[in-house]
Amino acid sequence: MGKYDPESGFRKLTGILYWIVTIGLFAFSVFQLYTAIFGVFTAQIQRTIHLGFALSLIFLLFPASKKKRKKKRFQITWLDGILSALSVVIGLYWPLNINELVLRAGRLTTIDLIIGFIAIILVLEAARRVVGLPITIISIIFLLYAYFGPYMPSFLAHRGLSLERISQTMFFSTEGILGTPLAVSSTFIFLFLLFGAFLIKTGVGQYFNDLALTLAGRRVGGPAKVAIFSSALQGTISGSSVANVVTSGSFTIPMMKKLGYKKEFAGAVEAAASTGGQLMPPIMGAAAFLMVEFIGHGITYWDIAKAAAIPAVLYFTGIWIMTHFEAKRIGLRGLDKSEVPNKIAILKKIYLLFPLVGIVFLLMTGTSATRSALWAIVFTILVGAVNKATRMGIKDIFDALVNGARTALGVASATACAGIIVGVVTATGLGLKLANGLVTLSGGILILTLFFTMIASLILGMGSPTTANYVITSTIAAPALILLNVPILSAHMFVFYFGIIADITPPVALAAFAASGVSGGEPIKTGINSSKLAIAAFIIPYIFVLSPELLMIDTTWYQTIWVVFTSLIGMISIGAGMIGYWMRRVTPIERIIAIAAGLLLIYPGSITDAIGLASVIILFALQFILKIKDKNHTAPLPSAQK
Repeated sequence: MGKYDPESGFRKLTGILYWIVTIGLFAFSVFQLYTAIFGVFTAQIQRTIHLGFALSLIFLLFPASKKKRKKKRFQITWLDGILSALSVVIGLYWPLNINELVLRAGRLTTIDLIIGFIAIILVLEAARRVVGLPITIISIIFLLYAYFGPYMPSFLAHRGLSLERISQTMFFSTEGILGTPLAVSSTFIFLFLLFGAFLIKTGVGQYFNDLALTLAGRRVGGPAKVAIFSSALQGTISGSSVANVVTSGSFTIPMMKKLGYKKEFAGAVEAAASTGGQLMPPIMGAAAFLMVEFIGHGITYWDIAKAAAIPAVLYFTGIWIMTHFEAKRIGLRGLDKSEVPNKIAILKKIYLLFPLVGIVFLLMTGTSATRSALWAIVFTILVGAVNKATRMGIKDIFDALVNGARTALGVASATACAGIIVGVVTATGLGLKLANGLVTLSGGILILTLFFTMIASLILGMGSPTTANYVITSTIAAPALILLNVPILSAHMFVFYFGIIADITPPVALAAFAASGVSGGEPIKTGINSSKLAIAAFIIPYIFVLSPELLMIDTTWYQTIWVVFTSLIGMISIGAGMIGYWMRRVTPIERIIAIAAGLLLIYPGSITDAIGLASVIILFALQFILKIKDKNHTAPLPSAQK
């Protein structure tokens, strides 16, 4: 996994170093649980301690170069030790000096200035090691833009920030590194990642695979549908498309290849499905909680989860339909009965899903995200205790706390680094400048602005994890849509979708490349196939901007049911057009009609629905009649006529 996912490339330490890091990770989780139960500290204290824990552990766990990552065991270098020690200083600077810093009210001493720049350097280096180069390079470009503002082209120019102002903004305010992204990481996100670690420890991850096998394994093209089902479920506890690909793909891709799917298609199914896991409520790679903070305006978590539900269902429906039609087209079967787990045995363990149901219920009923995550961890321990095989002892709980903290390191570094970008945008007014630039470039035409925003989001989302991805796209790209009076939730969901599917969009398609590493297929072809399967993710965001009913904004239950019905029929039609098969092969003209009819059905509106439904019914009838004719032509003659 480490080849494609930097967050998985941590050191395999031994001896005293192993115990130092392990105890550090355990202490990190204990700190977060303590503040979740008894209340968080002052913003600067909570966030700097969180940051100090994360940075100091990153430099001990993650080597500076990829060459060193290939070695299974090696010692920590003196430079790593120095960087880790400096991270501890950064983490303690605010807690130890808060009274003086508050009294000085932004007037920095020389020591403050130095500490601020050390914090910036440490955050950039930690993000490079854990998350990768893309977000680090973007952050550096933004810092250079902040300093060299007067020398920028006219529409991007600003008076420039002094070194003192940069240091003050980045570390001595809540606008930069210690801003909203890190605030969410130091509260909600950490607890949900901890919840995921407890779920995995109780075997829920394996149960997702077994449940998917039981429900979908014997259907036409079964392994592909297993990949879709299990990846959608894994996405509820995974914060990474790449990690999702490698976790479930190592199980599903070989099955798909064995059944007869081409390498590139098998990898594409897993990549598209795993990426979709980040779009699936309730957790959405933790972006749902960031959205609550970024959007404000009385938007609750439940508003976001509800809005994301129909698009996510359509996304996975599209992949499911296309894999089904592909399997029918090339004549693939499902798995044998012997290859599928016993249904009764699997259904007896359905109680393992209770923590997920419980957390959704708590969030729906208005319980805070922090309390919901805490209760979900308790539910997981209690549910695991039902069966001896999943029961958690002291060691298991200790391991879950350690693993949860390790998972959180990437998110903490990514959100801190994203905070640099947000800080520069806020201090320079860059967000509005870029928004005006996009609107000017499109001539104020909404559809063109959407297209340019899509391109910007795809580029900005390349190589960034979900949380940082959303922070960047919502800060830079979303304001352009809001300027054109697009509803704020629709604008944020639009950039979120395109930032996420950058993971399967060539040329930098990390999830697709990871899947090709498992399947042995050609990476770019796998990425192209992934984009084809994920066609819904390229269409639906346009629809919910142009017609917010798809996000259940200002709709009745009757309208919602009708929108879901017509959209699902639309996805079937688009799937048939994309694959070129329905009940039989689809001609080129039929494919065009099928895709057009599907788009009309997905777009809410009585006229578009009527035209789309009529077209689909005609196509269905034509396919049905031609299929019967094909059967009659190929039927064997009676013996008397032979």
